[in-house]
Amino acid sequence: MTIDNRIQVVLIDDDPHLRQALSQTLDLAGLKILPLAEARGLAAQLERDWPGVVVSDIRMPGMDGLELLSELHAQDPELPVLLITGHGDVPLAVQAMRAGAYDFLEKPFASDALLDSVRRALALRRLVLDNRSLRLALSDRNELSTRLVGQSAPMLRLREQIGALAATKADVLILGETGAGKEVVARALHDLSSRRNGPFVAINAGALAESVVESELFGHEPGAFTGAQKRRIGKFEFANGGTLFLDEIESMSLDVQVKLLRLLQERVVERLGGNQLIPLDIRIIAATKEDLRQSADQGRFRADLYYRLNVAPLRIPPLRERGEDALMLFQHFADEASARHGLPPHELQPGQRALLLRHSWPGNVRELQNAAERFALGLELALDNSAPDGSNGMSREVVSGGLSEQVENFEKTLIAAELARSHSSVRSLAEALGIPRKTLHDKLRKHGLNFADGGASSPADDLD
Repeated sequence: MTIDNRIQVVLIDDDPHLRQALSQTLDLAGLKILPLAEARGLAAQLERDWPGVVVSDIRMPGMDGLELLSELHAQDPELPVLLITGHGDVPLAVQAMRAGAYDFLEKPFASDALLDSVRRALALRRLVLDNRSLRLALSDRNELSTRLVGQSAPMLRLREQIGALAATKADVLILGETGAGKEVVARALHDLSSRRNGPFVAINAGALAESVVESELFGHEPGAFTGAQKRRIGKFEFANGGTLFLDEIESMSLDVQVKLLRLLQERVVERLGGNQLIPLDIRIIAATKEDLRQSADQGRFRADLYYRLNVAPLRIPPLRERGEDALMLFQHFADEASARHGLPPHELQPGQRALLLRHSWPGNVRELQNAAERFALGLELALDNSAPDGSNGMSREVVSGGLSEQVENFEKTLIAAELARSHSSVRSLAEALGIPRKTLHDKLRKHGLNFADGGASSPADDLD
């Protein structure tokens, strides 16, 4: 038989008068109490995630308080146990605190002291169980759930759609804001499909200079243009037998869109300067952060290509629409970062959890992951909601270290904030920052930042 989870305090004391008095004190405070005269057998009645606390006298016949503490913590080291001691038992109580007791009260003690300690212990217990449930939710999911973390209705629907589409041959159009995880969804579609053993090739159209985009995508023969000294296999051909993920498709020129439409319809590719049509067995997954229908109406995107791509659209919900998924994701990334840096994991405090839930996450999952990394490193969790209103969206956290380190951190934060904005090309990003493209390339490398959404590719080809 297990103790009901509605019980908040198990009170153990062999003195019936004291047990009754303490029970009345706790009951009048609105707490649900289970008074017991002995400790033996209690651990077997408590489930590991029982949400209450234990208050026990130290000196009792049969099993004493120290033995109870040891038995309870063998089952759950994070269960708060409060010990009651007589005047002569203080050294024993100190020993118990070192063994993991939450608190001890020396007789005689005021009722308020007991209530204060019990309430603090219950608050800690709720926090521990909340964080434990987050970790359990992360560890007890199937492959798709561990990639696309979250239990909100939009994420459940997205995972269902991915599961249904992955088994088909259909090309897919992924719709999502910057930082929402478009490449993660594309990789999931590939890895859950029959093409999983073929190549997955990711390319960001917005990171390619117009002068090289056709060669990069379609390949070229020797002599196709000045500087083309040998044959180059394009990304489409390289992805043959697998999947090609084409991000920021809205940034492609209209001329390239014509060639892409032909490739999608005929499943052949022709290298620049060549005459051979090369058949392709390939799945195209395109992604955009813009409304392509609106772009087509404005003449910036081919309407026929839009309708060809829009057969199987997948919308990734922004983080602000996913409720408590933000907490689950934050804990996931923070635990990963702690393990990577060899640091003990940090627990989110109630105020921090509320801060995460209030934040609008303009940078979506990418922004959250960066915040979790800082949290794991022990830096201040300070988020700035000003980005949607047009400011730079930089964090309010205080940067420690010398002048050189602060300058480096400021530079990285400034570039990362500008990356979160919409830029059609590396050129526009460099212009927004007021630096040459080559300088931007060097700084992106130095700070471990990528222009491509999700870090799919390097902007190097646009910066040479």
